[in-house]
Amino acid sequence: MTFPLLPASLPIPPRPQRAVPGTLVALFVIIAFGLGVVAGVGFLNVDGFGKVTGTHGEAPAYLSRDVDFGLFWKVWDHVRRTHLDSSIPETKLFYGALEGMVAALGDPYSVFMDPDTANQFAEELEGSFEGIGAEIGIRDNKLVVIAPLPGTPAERAGLKPGDHIVAIDKSDTTGMAVDYAVGLIRGPKNTKVTLHVLSKGESEPREVSIGRDRIIIQVVRGEMKLLPDSTDRVAYIRVVHFSSDTDQRFRAVWAELAAKGPRGIIIDLRNNPGGFLDQAIDLTSHWVGEGGVVVQEQFTPPDMRRHLSTGQGELKSFPTVVLVNEGSASASEIMAGALQDAGIATVVGEQTFGKGTVQDLEEFPDGSAVKLTVAKWFTPKGRSIDKNGIAPDIKVERSREDIEASRDPQLDRALELLRSSKK
Repeated sequence: MTFPLLPASLPIPPRPQRAVPGTLVALFVIIAFGLGVVAGVGFLNVDGFGKVTGTHGEAPAYLSRDVDFGLFWKVWDHVRRTHLDSSIPETKLFYGALEGMVAALGDPYSVFMDPDTANQFAEELEGSFEGIGAEIGIRDNKLVVIAPLPGTPAERAGLKPGDHIVAIDKSDTTGMAVDYAVGLIRGPKNTKVTLHVLSKGESEPREVSIGRDRIIIQVVRGEMKLLPDSTDRVAYIRVVHFSSDTDQRFRAVWAELAAKGPRGIIIDLRNNPGGFLDQAIDLTSHWVGEGGVVVQEQFTPPDMRRHLSTGQGELKSFPTVVLVNEGSASASEIMAGALQDAGIATVVGEQTFGKGTVQDLEEFPDGSAVKLTVAKWFTPKGRSIDKNGIAPDIKVERSREDIEASRDPQLDRALELLRSSKK
């Protein structure tokens, strides 16, 4: 049975795009899942706290006394006159000050990017870049792997979600900022970086040498899978991340697989760290019908906005299993949470990452940009998954030994479920 879908070549109508990136994005390793149209954000002055005078903005509440903005220029002049290295460009100090201002928010998902970094950020969104192919971030004050991408040096080296990067080329990562870690790991194709990695259940870190490469991401991949002890087959579709054209690519892959008469569908969101919010909504809308809630955003309370399905739910009659693990974050969790709440799909695998906030991006004329957290998101039933993640309906673990032996008990369980289901 096939369903009428838009042809792959038909462009998706443009809409404002807001992103829900998996973690503080490590720009050297993965497409930076975090761009979109930006909403302005400002601070409200709180009675009883000091203000910054001499500028148009008001101070965050953590200041306890008034501060004259002239202090900034006094420090600026002192650094320029006194520091040993007088060759440091003033522009570097300027961008460093802006970076520090955003970092003062204490939000790991809000980041200032100088023009070079912002340009790299934009290039990596195109799905082709040089690096090792894994997203990293800070969790429990440790530098960790969030998600290695399929077919990349990181995956081939055996990196897994949750791996603690203890050292980079012998530099201890304790207290290291992600952007500094980016600078250490980033490098051109055909060079190597050595990581000391501590995995769950291990007492000593192991040394992993990874060759950097040019990485081209196939955002959506699909194939037919044979059900166990059956001649029936199901459509297996892996979504690597939610880029600006993920739904369009999904439509193309599904059109090919639908023609082969699948009995069910497996959507693999494992190690998918997120992406564009609108793409998560569009993809989910193939199961959630018109008028159905896909996700809710909460801005300044009580401003709650519901995002409804953009489709007809034409695939909801297909038995569907969604695969997730610790590397499934943000947009992946939006899709898994919506299908789980609606009872349309069975979620199989491991607890997801737990990224329940939304970021927007503001680009400036000089090429720099600021990515800021602007909202929290909730599942259709109002569940907040931030820091907790989504619990699968059926928990199935996949160990390092399974991966090394090319075993996939999570996929096997999905196939068993679909064998026993009826279309």
